[in-house]
Order: sequence, then C-alpha cells, then structure tokens
Amino acid sequence: MKITREDIIHVANLARLEMDEESIEKFAVQIDEILKYVETLNSVDTEGIVPTSHAIFLTNAFREDIEKQDYDKDSLLSSAPERENGNYVVPKIVG
Repeated sequence: MKITREDIIHVANLARLEMDEESIEKFAVQIDEILKYVETLNSVDTEGIVPTSHAIFLTNAFREDIEKQDYDKDSLLSSAPERENGNYVVPKIVG
C-alpha cells in the first residue's frame, strides 16, 4: 500500500497538525517504509501459534485479603489534640 502526499495531508488535518511540504514528504516516505515492513510480517506463517496479549507471561503481585479488626473511632479520636463532630481538626494550610 503506497502512502500518498494526500493521505498525509488528510491525516494531519484530522489531527489538526500544520505540516510544511518537507515534513509531508518525509512522513510519506517513513510511513510507506513502516507499512512495507508490516507487509513482511503478514507473510510470516503463524499457523498453530497461540495468540498472546504479551510477549512474556505476567502475573499480578497481589497479596491475599486478610480481614483485620476494626478500630473504634472514639478511641482513635481520643488522642487527637482537637476534634469536632467526630472528625480530626487540623490547621488550615491553604489561605
């Protein structure tokens, strides 16, 4: 598939990009080379190859959920220097 100058201008307009003539020609050549490479990849025999989403196997490093004892709100607030309506009172930082 040959990428034309008009294709580059069309995509640039869709992306709201301003491109000079030199950039248009440069991008046309570069994108054409990329598409030629993709075509060579399409010619590779992948029969019997299982599709993958990643090149390597990934696992999550999550720990098991362990239920812990809840703390009593009143006992936590008892150590606060100031409290109001069941909440901590802290100094105002933003003026």
